[in-house]
Amino acid sequence: MALARADLESLLRARQLDRTLTTALPPLDPRDESALAPSGVTALDARLGGGFPRGQLSELAGPRSSGRTSLLLQMMAAATARGELVALVDALDMLDVESAASAGVNLAQLLWIRGHVVMNPGLCRDLNQRALEQAIRALTLVLQAGNFGLVAFDVAEAPADAVRRLPFTTWMRLQRIIEGSQTACLLVGGEAMARSSAGLTLRLAGSRDQGLGIRRDQGAGISRNPGAGISREQGPGSRFGNLLFDGLDFEARIVRARAREREEASVALNTSA
Repeated sequence: MALARADLESLLRARQLDRTLTTALPPLDPRDESALAPSGVTALDARLGGGFPRGQLSELAGPRSSGRTSLLLQMMAAATARGELVALVDALDMLDVESAASAGVNLAQLLWIRGHVVMNPGLCRDLNQRALEQAIRALTLVLQAGNFGLVAFDVAEAPADAVRRLPFTTWMRLQRIIEGSQTACLLVGGEAMARSSAGLTLRLAGSRDQGLGIRRDQGAGISRNPGAGISREQGPGSRFGNLLFDGLDFEARIVRARAREREEASVALNTSA
């Protein structure tokens, strides 16, 4: 005879296997600001109800040039501006420190863990897989240490098949570690990887306008195309002038997989907001 749903959930909780249940995590109180980590992007935070949930795994997924790195840096800058410690497990060692500093990240409050996963391992796939597993172990140690307001795990440029070969229990184990803490953990990848273990997934897509966002005005020599948020300033006798980056336009789809009812929302964002 089939077990009733309540009986099955009771058995899962008794064996501490209830992390897979949609009712396992209590709903966030939007009035409790300490339960959320603002991203620093006003439009996104408004859609998220204040920011990314603390004590949960969240995901930032999108293809190359979708704005994922810009948004990650903005989140890190916002966290350090609040006086929080930030940890970045950079599996492919791709962080540009100057870009991070320019984005407002306080490097004195950043723990940067550099990995050695490569994008094209060739015949060294086994070595690459071990490097990815080492990055996971580093992430585990950071989460167990606590004291971090934001912990990011960046495998955005790692081979997709290597990420998929990680055991699914990896994400459940990490969720168990972080649950109830004040740390917001962000998994950054080309596609979603944690599935039901993620409290919130933000899927990014580049701007629909594929223009270069060049500014050129009839009078002052400056104009704007609302594409990539790039501006160009021209002076007399200058053919190209200087390129000025004033933000990146992108679209984001928010998916709350752990909610009682699956919730999705879309929002158009600019990282200069």
